Amino acid sequence: MNVLAVACHPDDLEIGCGGTLAKYASLGHNVTMVHVANGNKGHKVIQPDELRLIRAKEAQNAGALIGATVISLDVPDLLVKSDQDELISKLVDVIRQTEPDVIITHPPEDYMKDHMEVSKAVFDASFAASVPHYESKVPAPASAKVPPIYYMDTLAGVGFLPTEYVDITDQIETKIKMNAAHESQIKWLYEHDGIDFLDFVRTVSKFRGLQCGAAYAEGFVQCKAWPRLTTVRLLP
Repeated sequence: MNVLAVACHPDDLEIGCGGTLAKYASLGHNVTMVHVANGNKGHKVIQPDELRLIRAKEAQNAGALIGATVISLDVPDLLVKSDQDELISKLVDVIRQTEPDVIITHPPEDYMKDHMEVSKAVFDASFAASVPHYESKVPAPASAKVPPIYYMDTLAGVGFLPTEYVDITDQIETKIKMNAAHESQIKWLYEHDGIDFLDFVRTVSKFRGLQCGAAYAEGFVQCKAWPRLTTVRLLP
């Protein structure tokens, strides 16, 4: 399968569905990881122009651990808007080029506006990509179908009740390594806020595992909108 995962910031996919992406990759599926925002405002000391480059490199390093293709749409933090034609067009280009069998993204409700805007933009763009007369910047045929969407966990799992789970017990250490690749964020959170974020990620994965009888797991909710539903199990 072609698996497309789209999140807001460079480390959001690693947090919410890194184990699942690693599992997809281990099974031979093609994984593309897209972050819409460039993470340039995610630090108090490092300035935005410098941080943008650091976070892009960290995202590439994280994706390389599972052989994923990593794409940045390079939108500045806090300026993600789903009603911008330019953003929808960029996402349509990615969707048409990757031809995803399944898309993973943020749930419609999350802890910050940028995440929710990405969720809405992915929903809109994945439909627009299937419309032949929607013109995007990169010439590519319209998508043959409107792909199913699965929403990944919120940060810390707050307000999110999974309806499906993926056992990531064999991938938990890879997930931790993927998150550790985002060194600028891990170090900042520990030094500035006293948060051991790698332990944070492991704890949430263990909690989801307790819910479904696995040592570690990740939870998802399927987008239930026509024509995205299928009888096929698409999560690994």
